[in-house]
Amino acid sequence: MNRICFLNVVALLLIAASFRAPARADSPADKASHKEHAAKAKGTRTIGIVLYPMFETLDVFGPVEVFGNVTQGLKVVTVAEKAGPVTSAQGPKVEADYGFDDCPPLDLLLVPGGMGTLAEVKNPAMLNWLRQRAEKAEIVMSVCSGSAILAEAGLLDGRKATSNKRYFQVAVDHGPKVNWIRKARWVDDGDRVTSSGVSAGIDMSLAVIARLYGEATADKIADLTEYQWHRDADNDPFYREGE
Repeated sequence: MNRICFLNVVALLLIAASFRAPARADSPADKASHKEHAAKAKGTRTIGIVLYPMFETLDVFGPVEVFGNVTQGLKVVTVAEKAGPVTSAQGPKVEADYGFDDCPPLDLLLVPGGMGTLAEVKNPAMLNWLRQRAEKAEIVMSVCSGSAILAEAGLLDGRKATSNKRYFQVAVDHGPKVNWIRKARWVDDGDRVTSSGVSAGIDMSLAVIARLYGEATADKIADLTEYQWHRDADNDPFYREGE
């Protein structure tokens, strides 16, 4: 090949490269996948369970039980507006390991429901903190009416989500831009995963564990806790037509 011919070939290759298709914008699912890969590369994850006055105890301790039995480098911490004891809806106080101001980085974030939801949807400290933390979280989860808090913070806009059947309208009222799904045990929308009422949070948590750590790990934890895992997110035994 003579020098002129070689230069022509190089020029053609440069022109072709300049016409490559523009990069495709990441979908929410793509972003969730990128975050998952980043966390896996680190080798460990930290899940923060949010506490607030009048939270529902099983919304918290169901997920704590199953996530706490993951042995592949998952640390469970509790966080509230202020570190220290937080009174649940059922009465017992639970210690928050961290406050919003000193909470370490979180890979996973879970917001429970409870009667205190009605106060937290009006709490700027809670809403602002959730917005900030959700930007860097791999997955943001909620149990029961906790989805109303996420919705009020704008973290479910344009997403599919669910909530407690008995207080479903509360969630709807705080998330007019959310695609609410009433008949669902839980709803997985990439980096946003929401569950129905109370015990449904255990099913959701096992599903998230299966995604992050494998089905065998989730099966082992369900067996260890002697829990009959509802594996089908769309099979909602507590849905009642017309409610």
